[in-house]
Amino acid sequence: MERFVDRHGLWTEQQQKAAKAVEKEVAERGLGVVRFSFADQHGILRGKTVVAEELGSAMHSGVGFTTTLLAKDTSHRTVFPVFTRGGGFGLPEMQGAADILMVADPTTFKVLPWAPHTGWLLCDLYFADGRPVPFSTRKLYRDALKKVNDAGYDYVAGLEVEFHVFRLEDPKLAPADAGQPGNPPDVSLLTQGYNYLTELRYDQYDEVYEILRRDIQALGLPLRSMEVEFGPSQAEFTFRPGINMESADTMVLFRSAAKQIARRHGYHITFMCRPKLPNIFSSGWHLHQSLVDRGTGVNAFIPTEADQPLSQLGRHFLAGLLEQAPASAAFAAPTINAYRRYRPYSLAPDRAIWGRDNRGVMCRVLGAQGDPASRIENRLGEPAANPYLYMASQLLAGLDGMAKAAEPPPSADTPYETPAPPLPRSLEAALAALRGNACYRAGFGDTFIDYFLHIKEAEIARYQLEVSEWEHREYFDLF
Repeated sequence: MERFVDRHGLWTEQQQKAAKAVEKEVAERGLGVVRFSFADQHGILRGKTVVAEELGSAMHSGVGFTTTLLAKDTSHRTVFPVFTRGGGFGLPEMQGAADILMVADPTTFKVLPWAPHTGWLLCDLYFADGRPVPFSTRKLYRDALKKVNDAGYDYVAGLEVEFHVFRLEDPKLAPADAGQPGNPPDVSLLTQGYNYLTELRYDQYDEVYEILRRDIQALGLPLRSMEVEFGPSQAEFTFRPGINMESADTMVLFRSAAKQIARRHGYHITFMCRPKLPNIFSSGWHLHQSLVDRGTGVNAFIPTEADQPLSQLGRHFLAGLLEQAPASAAFAAPTINAYRRYRPYSLAPDRAIWGRDNRGVMCRVLGAQGDPASRIENRLGEPAANPYLYMASQLLAGLDGMAKAAEPPPSADTPYETPAPPLPRSLEAALAALRGNACYRAGFGDTFIDYFLHIKEAEIARYQLEVSEWEHREYFDLF
């Protein structure tokens, strides 16, 4: 009987060969289990673990799971009425918590160094009739990449990721600590911070950095540097540029791997933008990006004019990023917490602006005539962003700028004083900008945009029902 993957022609020839290699490697290494994982709407890995003896069947026939996993907000609460007609999604295939299938991409296979009995596969999502699920964020990114590839370019992205590393003091596992969400763990600092890039502080991180470096490199991720950030217990890891799907997959796996590795050794890593702990600083995710000509392999952003930091194509791409910035914030900074970071004079942007080698702007342009590394560094993102949606939003905005032959305004040397459209000051404002955005509705489709808005608005509604510490301090004694 023809199996699901073959029946619907879901694998390329390269993936077919990789699947055989995966089965062989699992057998030769004597692995016990393989994790089938997909990145959900928040960029969090979910999935199922299959015993090695069932690997071949699971890869070729897919692994089923309930569609309610696509209906959850960041508290893991289901926010769609899944038992109504269309399941709240408007899709009969998702009604009644029905199943969809994870189909492994065999080219992503890894053996987890911190769990050496375990293999790992990244998956894409399909309905039972072989159609891709429209809420699969990896698929949405692949669609955006196809537009760029069809235009004759590959997308190159490099990652600078800030995060916090704490010592885990109390994991909060008493039954009373459970909930949706549960109580966060109690932690302590590894360093007191502020000694930015000092060797003394690096040595205080060395024990945990070595634990992370060993397993991240063994996983095959293109780690480039491990740095001491400014804030207490704040770190930054950078990764070599990757082409097309590579960097987004790297970011998804790095975040999950770092948290798992740290937890096993008594540490807690968070990619939350600004934890509510004394003296803690905000973390960003700086995305370096350029386009490369598919025929020649040459960076298409290299300027041909001495007075320009980017080529004409690069300037069009940049103009698109600036024009779509308010709506793109919903993908680059998709949590309520992220908007605590957009402050003037803080090495974070507060308006849609660009500048040459200036860390106060949204888009920092690094380029010169003949420089093969000419690129745009977008400083808009938070490290908790779903990489597939963040990068797809960049491509769709850049392509829109290219289609319009748009030109950016002059470089801003004083980014917090130069007039420019402000960035959203809240997730609500970003979603309002996204709701009617023609570029992203055309690129992602109305079905996905409405779905994404529903999930994020449910998150905001829960937040607005909570009585905050600020409110209690402000009003409890006064009135």
